[in-house]
Amino acid sequence: MLSLPGGKTVNAVLEVKKLKKYFSTTKGVVKAVNDVSFSITPGETLGLVGESGSGKSTVAYTVMGLYQPSGGQILFQGQDVAISHHKRKRILKKELQIVFQDPGSSLNPRQTIENILALPIRLHDRDYKKGIAEKVQEILSLVELPVEYMEKYPRSLGGGEKQMVAIARALATNPSLIVLDEPTSALDVSIQAKIIHKLIEIQQEKNLGYLFITHDLSLMRNIAHRVAIMYLGRIVETAPAQQFFETPYHPYTRMLISSIPVVSSEEEKLKPGKIPSMGEIPSPVNMPAGCVFHPRCVDRMPICDQEEPINFEIKPGHWVKCHLWSPNK
Repeated sequence: MLSLPGGKTVNAVLEVKKLKKYFSTTKGVVKAVNDVSFSITPGETLGLVGESGSGKSTVAYTVMGLYQPSGGQILFQGQDVAISHHKRKRILKKELQIVFQDPGSSLNPRQTIENILALPIRLHDRDYKKGIAEKVQEILSLVELPVEYMEKYPRSLGGGEKQMVAIARALATNPSLIVLDEPTSALDVSIQAKIIHKLIEIQQEKNLGYLFITHDLSLMRNIAHRVAIMYLGRIVETAPAQQFFETPYHPYTRMLISSIPVVSSEEEKLKPGKIPSMGEIPSPVNMPAGCVFHPRCVDRMPICDQEEPINFEIKPGHWVKCHLWSPNK
């Protein structure tokens, strides 16, 4: 149960609490996800944003059960599901779906589109024998693909069409939440816009929750209700989308937003002052002490390389993990 402004409460479809995922390597332990917490309510999109190597896809795969978590909780509709995928109940697999970044590698090239979409229906719909072809046609219509595509193979489709099929496959089980792992990163801008528009339309129709993972902050303006920024396995700032772009607080967030390309002087005025990108992301095997961002931070203070900052709610729903805004500074 989550509290909203005005005293309202709503049940979260997904709650992640202090999630950890560590990998052992020959060079040491990689803390890919370290103490990550967030929630998603029905009909809401949480945008999880970060540079390559920040841990955002590891969060997605751990939520889906593809990775066994090293610690923390994953609560789906109130039930703890922090177990591997093959141990999860069928009803959970039906309710929680994922769309991968590259549909070319996630769609079986030897199966027709009809067979690809029919498989999840057979697995999760007890009445599938009653008109399975009609169900496939209905799902294709939902993503605006012609019925004739049922007989096609993935190799005969364009990148955007393949991703629409992947989205249709996720929708075939009538889920409550879909994890979207950079679903538009390999597509042209015009195709990206079409897919984003369709995802929003489907969400409004079916009251779906989305965990939208991307490295592209500009996408978040159009699809996310809330945005969470990841850096080296940690979420450093979370805020409602509009507030996030208008008043970013964490130095890393301001650095990312200041680097977003714009096409007009009006858009440029909305961005924070230009903040230089300093240094490189440290190795996840040998992380800095204190705040993990301090080697690249223009606002670092002596405390930053000694103590890890707490997660502080600077405004209702706006959380920042930075010593600059800590009440104890």
